[in-house]
Amino acid sequence: MPGSIVSVPDHVPTLIPTLGIDTRDWVYGDPAGRPIVLVHGFRGDHHGLEGIAEALAAAQPSLAIHVPDLPGFGSTPAIPGRAHDLETFGQWLVAFTENVAPDGAIILGHSFGSLVVSSALHQGARATRAILINPISAPALEGPEAFLTRLAILYYRTANALPERAARSLLGNPLIVRGMSEVMAKTHDRELRAWIHDQHRRYFSRFADSRSLLDAFRASVSHTVAEFAADYDMPTLVIAGDRDDITPLARQLDLTRLLGEPELMILPGVGHLVHYEAVADTVSRIGEFLAPALSASQESSA
Repeated sequence: MPGSIVSVPDHVPTLIPTLGIDTRDWVYGDPAGRPIVLVHGFRGDHHGLEGIAEALAAAQPSLAIHVPDLPGFGSTPAIPGRAHDLETFGQWLVAFTENVAPDGAIILGHSFGSLVVSSALHQGARATRAILINPISAPALEGPEAFLTRLAILYYRTANALPERAARSLLGNPLIVRGMSEVMAKTHDRELRAWIHDQHRRYFSRFADSRSLLDAFRASVSHTVAEFAADYDMPTLVIAGDRDDITPLARQLDLTRLLGEPELMILPGVGHLVHYEAVADTVSRIGEFLAPALSASQESSA
């Protein structure tokens, strides 16, 4: 959508000790404000949610918006000696939130990040509110995209069998990255579409090693948020695009019923890249969702 492109200043990350590594955490807004943690998706890093973080900081200046790189992605190292399965990612998020928000945080997850959030809630993470953007709501090996998922599994297995240098070359192949970007981008705005492709070119291949990446991919296609529906006992907002290639809208509606009818926003003409194609609409809806909690917090501190 026009106006979704954002220009953000360079930030220096804070190092947060988590499971034996220093997680790189970028903070937007008021560092002493009410904490909200944004968890990015598979193959991404904090840049993917940077636009939402910057716009949310401008709209809600009382928030401390934490956008960490997941273990093994971006600038955060992989966790030594651990399989990077969903349980590990969940444990990592529990440790991270305990550090930056010991009294509980608002937690947002996009795509694979929705699974990480779900695993963390299942393992005891303290969340006052939850926001799921393009949540993984359908089994990857079922439905119309099952064949493409099997191809992707073969792709990652092939990379894992190669020496690290060759694996990184295959996984970061510009043609494959661009093909993925072309499929997922739904906007007809040429400037925005070009920017999305550039974001994927710059940041889609920033991972620690092929083994931890394969672990994370297996986690992303082996679970759904529905498995953890019982753990969503806090106010929850689901935001979905009606043209999402990863999870069809019908399955997102199924998920909302399992979650006990949370608040729901459906974005027409948008696919899996809500965080790129619909920043303004997303931030506006998040602001509405958070308003009661933020107002209560301000009244209690007055």
